[in-house]
This record gives sequence, C-alpha cells and structure tokens, in this order.
Amino acid sequence: MKSWKQQRNNNDHDSEGWITIQNNHQEPVVTENALNTNYLKVFTCGALAGTVQAFVICPVEHIKCRLQIQAAPGAKIMYKGPIDACVSIIKNHGIFRGLYRGMGVTLWRETPAFGMYFAVYDTIKDRVESLLEEKDDDHPIPSHAHAWAASALAGGISGASTWGIIYPFDVIKSRMQTSPLERHLQKGMWTVGSDIIRNHGFNHMFRGLGVTLVRAFPVNAIIFPVYEFVLMQIGSWRSS
Repeated sequence: MKSWKQQRNNNDHDSEGWITIQNNHQEPVVTENALNTNYLKVFTCGALAGTVQAFVICPVEHIKCRLQIQAAPGAKIMYKGPIDACVSIIKNHGIFRGLYRGMGVTLWRETPAFGMYFAVYDTIKDRVESLLEEKDDDHPIPSHAHAWAASALAGGISGASTWGIIYPFDVIKSRMQTSPLERHLQKGMWTVGSDIIRNHGFNHMFRGLGVTLVRAFPVNAIIFPVYEFVLMQIGSWRSS
C-alpha cells in the first residue's frame, strides 16, 4: 500500500496548492491542504480540551502545592489535608483569588500545551507509519505493529517536546501557588516571571526540566499505544 507521501509525489499540484489526483483505481488520496486542515482541527480540539481541564486542574494543583510546602522541615502546618485546605482557602481568600490562584498562567500552560500535544502526536504518527509502510515490500511487518510503534514514538516525542516548550509557565505557576495568599502580597504572572529571572537568572525557568523530560517520554510513549490497543479491542468486541 502506498503512503500518502508516495501518492502525493505521483500527482501534480495546481496553482492553489491542492494535489491533482491521478488514480486509475479511484482510491482516496489525502491532499496536502486536507492534511494541514486536519492538523489544525486537532490542535484546536486539543487546545479547547486543555482550556476546559484547566478549570479542574488549577485548584487541585494549588492545594497540592500548599500541602507540599507545609511538609517541609520547620514549615508551619496550616492544613490537615486537601479538604481542609480547600475549605480554609475559600473561607479566608475566596474562590477566584484564593482557590483559583494561578488560573491565568494555568491557561497559558494548558491551552497551547494540549493543542501542540495532540497535533505533534498526529503529525509524527502519520509520518512514522508512512515510513514503515514503505519498508513493507522488503520486510513485511504486521499492520498493528506499525500502529503501535508509531504511536509509542509519537507519544513520547509529543509529550517531551510539549513540556520543553511550556515548562517556564509551570515554574511560574508553582511560584504563584506557593506564595502568600494575602491580596496585597499577590503578584501577576509576568511580574512573578520577571522576578524569577532577575533574582535567579533565565536558566531558573527551566530548573528541573531534565527530570521532567525523562519522565514525560516513557509515560507518553505508553499512554497512546495502550489507548490504541484498548480501542482496537473494544472495536473487535463490538463487531463479534
């Protein structure tokens, strides 16, 4: 089976960038514009998903950060647990300025991150599958092996590359969610970022990135193949 790349090379491009299809067997051929549109749709859907889930993850990570810093040696114990922390923060500081502290930077992190995450995944997966299909004539490989190998590689790369790009926002978010909650002591995202760079240097914005990438690649390389496998199994159960 020819990949979309091979099919593309056998066809002519018109003045608008579309591929003129020359296919005697009437097989569907994916055009460049169609692919670009598909990746844009994937990015948009992923970004929307990231925006929605930011409203859930922001308060959860805020409470997690508060509980983690009070566990440090010599730190004052302010909360008995996550429920007590949630109730106490809302009671003393409100929902938006208290519980949702750092919501702005969370949106800056999650919205583009999820868009890039799924767009990069789809792009790399398509390319890898095309390359593997081109090797079939000499070294036949089961099609499901193509999908899982491509999915694992694409998942690992998309997860690691996304973290590499949005990591500074995570550093700023953590600083904001561990700073005093009193209103007169709160600072905005850009102010916090400027303070970090001025006091610790630009490299501090990427402190801990190496460990994050070491974790991100294998974790995301496992997630997508498992998802693809389960989806395939569910499909086979429904058809049987």
